[in-house]
Amino acid sequence: MAARARAMKAEGIDVISMSLGEPDFDTPVSIRRAAQEAIEHHWSHYGPITGIPELRKAIAVQQNTIQSNAISWSAEDVIVSVGAKMAIYNAIQTLINPGDEVIIPMPSWVSYSEMVKLADGIVVPVETQFEDHYCLTPEQLRAALSSKTRMLILCSPNNPTGSVYSKTQMEALVEVLRDWPEVVVLSDEIYNRISYESTEYRVQSTDQITHTSPTMACFTELADRLIIVNGVSKAYAMTGYRVGWLLCKNTEFIHACIRLQGQQITCATMVAQKAAEAALRGDQKCVEQMRQVFAERKELICRLAAEIPGFKFKEPQGAFYLFPDVSAIGTGDEVAERLLEQAHVAVVSGSAFGCPSCIRLSYAISTTEIEEAMRRIKAVLTGERIE
Repeated sequence: MAARARAMKAEGIDVISMSLGEPDFDTPVSIRRAAQEAIEHHWSHYGPITGIPELRKAIAVQQNTIQSNAISWSAEDVIVSVGAKMAIYNAIQTLINPGDEVIIPMPSWVSYSEMVKLADGIVVPVETQFEDHYCLTPEQLRAALSSKTRMLILCSPNNPTGSVYSKTQMEALVEVLRDWPEVVVLSDEIYNRISYESTEYRVQSTDQITHTSPTMACFTELADRLIIVNGVSKAYAMTGYRVGWLLCKNTEFIHACIRLQGQQITCATMVAQKAAEAALRGDQKCVEQMRQVFAERKELICRLAAEIPGFKFKEPQGAFYLFPDVSAIGTGDEVAERLLEQAHVAVVSGSAFGCPSCIRLSYAISTTEIEEAMRRIKAVLTGERIE
């Protein structure tokens, strides 16, 4: 949809794209300057496969800061990759053998299932319910587990639903997993700093208050079988820098993952790593400012979406997506096509995420664009004329 929107724009058509999952903000000035300084100071050579030591330490410090009474992380538990996407891919390639089952709550981010297939694993999709805010329940998890289950993938805050697992919900899932010690949990927390029902914490180095969603790292019983994935793309508006990471206490897994990454990429770009280090160690006001803007946009899009007949949705608790059920109007594919062709608004069909009755609208765009896009959508779906 994003590609089609770009093609239509190139033809001079006024298309508003709500299809992309990236912040529309510029990368903060201090981070850009750190990248420029890295170039001037000749950070232009090969680096360690696992990432530069200063960045790995900063990642461990931040993860420890946003937890309480939980797993303790060190730099040795961290591997820096080319974006969180590669960290997830490498974790799956390292752990999943042909025939291994991976439980994925649906709807889910489009790449999880494809990555499992690339490892010759078997995807076990679990259809979550609207009433549960599309969160996996312990009953559903218990029913999906089998002797072949090797991994559970969780994403909170979630793409595409915007749902956030509470600590109580996570605890209920962990209780089920106690009977399945061979099952690894991959927790994708790339949106954890964009949370609206979040926990405040104080950044030790700057004494600033910021927010985060609950983390699976709060459960020490998972210490030897938990992989946390995160990165700088969403929180710091650094999608193009391509720096992400994973954390894991299991040294056997870490060493295997290092061997894989060493044959694959050598290392993440050094300049980008220095920029990421500056992001984690620097002033965190930029993160909170962006979160507050997203929160304001969330209120706006929910208010406007509530006025559109046939839209059924839960208010997002995190990330920057609205995921309305449009089955009263048509399938997600049909509605997405109709909105692009008639309203010139690009959205993504829920079929891409395993939920064909929904569409995903990204509100990582300006309030002016949100207002205009929702006006057009309402007009098309109610048969009004678009001026």
